[in-house]
Amino acid sequence: MGNIVRYITQDGSAFVIAANTTEMVREMEKIHQPSAVVTAALGRLITASSMMGVMLKGADDSVTLRLNGNGPAGSFIAVSDSNGNARGYVQNKIVEIPLNDKGKLDVKGAVGSSGYLYVMKDIGLKEPFIGTTEIVSGEIAEDITNYFAVSEQTPSVCALGVLVNPDLTVNCAGGFIIQLLPGCPEETISLIEKALSDIPSITQMLADGMNADEIAQRALQGIDIDKLDESEAVYKCNCSRERVEAALISTGIDSLKEMAESKEDTKVECHFCDKVHIFTSGDINNIIKRIQ
Repeated sequence: MGNIVRYITQDGSAFVIAANTTEMVREMEKIHQPSAVVTAALGRLITASSMMGVMLKGADDSVTLRLNGNGPAGSFIAVSDSNGNARGYVQNKIVEIPLNDKGKLDVKGAVGSSGYLYVMKDIGLKEPFIGTTEIVSGEIAEDITNYFAVSEQTPSVCALGVLVNPDLTVNCAGGFIIQLLPGCPEETISLIEKALSDIPSITQMLADGMNADEIAQRALQGIDIDKLDESEAVYKCNCSRERVEAALISTGIDSLKEMAESKEDTKVECHFCDKVHIFTSGDINNIIKRIQ
């Protein structure tokens, strides 16, 4: 089980969210079994969505990140609730490309360096908030940072990391987001810049045994901070037979009649958890009777 912590500077001018999402990303890898570079990319996006989820205020709020790049992996989607429980899906889960010039998994090559990042926040209003920004690097953390700066006008720093083992399992995963609040003094900004100037990578800190609290404290090293809260987060899909049934009903009565008349089972697979929901022709007929 992963954990997410939030700290704020004692003067209230900046805060940091740090997360260890290793178990969450491991569960994603078990379900989807993507290639290594796709595991790294989708794991980063899921981690980002989880941290952005805990920024939401309402218990029923959710955030959806959709990354549409021009890379071979196609579209990435990650969804999180306000507790940080997240799930994800990728259009093409098997992508085999060479390592980048640093000898690491080429996330940018899999995602693509052009396209768009869409952020949809469902916070209980009549219409969800949707922010759209162009992909600036394909490394995902930089794209999240750019989204906050451009779409929400909030100076931020995002760091994400997923370390994949040679056998394609996940060694560790996590990240942090720092945001400056209105009126943040130059002294605090300078201290944050100093702290980040030589900070190890997320995967290095996790591999060294650092927990989320220690990562948050390292990210704001030299600044007095107070812990706001901590939450546990898992890979969690909210699909159910009832939700799938509602989706079938939304296709219309004529479509349901065609399904029933075919005498074949209607199989609906969830993209997020790969669970298959099966409806027999009898099940479909019962649905028709109920709604007519």
